[in-house]
Amino acid sequence: MDYKIIVDSCGELTHKMKASGVYSQASLSMQVDGDIIVDDESFDQKDFLLRVAASPECPKSSCPSPEEYLNLYGGSEQRVYIVTLSSELSGSYNSAQLGRKLFFEEHGRDGKQIHVFNSRSASVGETLIAMKIQECEEQGLGFEKTVEITERYIEEQHTYFVLENLDTLRKNGRLTGIKSIVASALNIKPVMGSTPEGTICQLGQARGMKRALVKMIDQIAREGRNTAGKVLGIAHCNCPERAREVERLLLDKIKVRGSFIVDTAGISTMYANDGGIIVVI
Repeated sequence: MDYKIIVDSCGELTHKMKASGVYSQASLSMQVDGDIIVDDESFDQKDFLLRVAASPECPKSSCPSPEEYLNLYGGSEQRVYIVTLSSELSGSYNSAQLGRKLFFEEHGRDGKQIHVFNSRSASVGETLIAMKIQECEEQGLGFEKTVEITERYIEEQHTYFVLENLDTLRKNGRLTGIKSIVASALNIKPVMGSTPEGTICQLGQARGMKRALVKMIDQIAREGRNTAGKVLGIAHCNCPERAREVERLLLDKIKVRGSFIVDTAGISTMYANDGGIIVVI
């Protein structure tokens, strides 16, 4: 293989992606009651959710170090692509960029090309970006063209989500600038999304999870442009039936090239919380 794609562990890899031999992951980590949990193949979602529910403290996350990225850039592959969490939400992008700088300082260029993509998204948004890179590579488009097409794809990508609660996002400072959300005692569920810069914004709200999901689906259908050529990605945190229903309702309203559903990995589980749904198109 002449290339590899590194996705930080907030991005979920499908079974097909894992089996392809193309992908590596840079692991973030979570801290719950002083215990460090690495977001890798050993992550146990059920155990993690139980730990978070039992803990009086809000879980925290840490991004991969520049050294971890530096090590991942090694190998015989001449073209290396990295997809990270939005730089507005995590230090992963800056770590990846610093790792790139260190790699070239230590090893020189030696024909190797490395590009770090700021997803301006998270979770399944990163998954779709990685898929786009692989698609370009399989078409033999070359490094520069792959970067150009993928950056354009990122510009056009939209992320939406509805969570059972926003506590982890709020307490970890990821909702800066958003007006206060209506008290949860009223069972109001905000419909959230990403801004073009990669921050989080509120798009609407509804009473109850079911109505909020319908509102999100309607918004996606209303805002969708040229969806027939795109792939729909859905991530869920421990609620597969809910994810399948969202997929069904969306596919009734929009045409897409394909769709898939993944369960959230560690970091996405931490922020989405039990029952959360993330949709990217």
